[in-house]
Amino acid sequence: MKSFNPKFDVKELKEEYQLHGELPGVEQKDVEIEFTDANTLTIKGRTERSYASGTPPTEAIEGNKATPAIEGNHHATVEDEGAETTTTLTKGAAKAEQPKEPEAKFWVSERSVGEFSRSFSFPVRVDQDAVQASMKNGILSIVVPKAKKVESRKIAIN
Repeated sequence: MKSFNPKFDVKELKEEYQLHGELPGVEQKDVEIEFTDANTLTIKGRTERSYASGTPPTEAIEGNKATPAIEGNHHATVEDEGAETTTTLTKGAAKAEQPKEPEAKFWVSERSVGEFSRSFSFPVRVDQDAVQASMKNGILSIVVPKAKKVESRKIAIN
């Protein structure tokens, strides 16, 4: 399986960190967000596409007009190895006998496909219980609040 590295913006504000990542084509159900330790947030996910690859027709690359496969009175002859019979196909029969081709072929595939994992370590303590995440139009937004500073507290002796 291929891997890719989605782009993220990380912004620090007074009370929180904001992460915004581009995850085009990734569904919300295919994304996992977890803390691997007290200050490290890991985002994992995957996206899949299935397709048949192929070669573009010559006219698409060179701008030429396509020439028909069978022109005029030409006949195609098919012989099986070891067989004694020969079958001659005419223009109309050739179409019916050809195997079915896939509906679409990719000529170029530039979109990101596969799995990814990104980790972000924060320099100060964060409040793991108050983290919020949302996903809209292929953008994952995560708000990670900073932990409240621990103030010293005096304890009275009874």
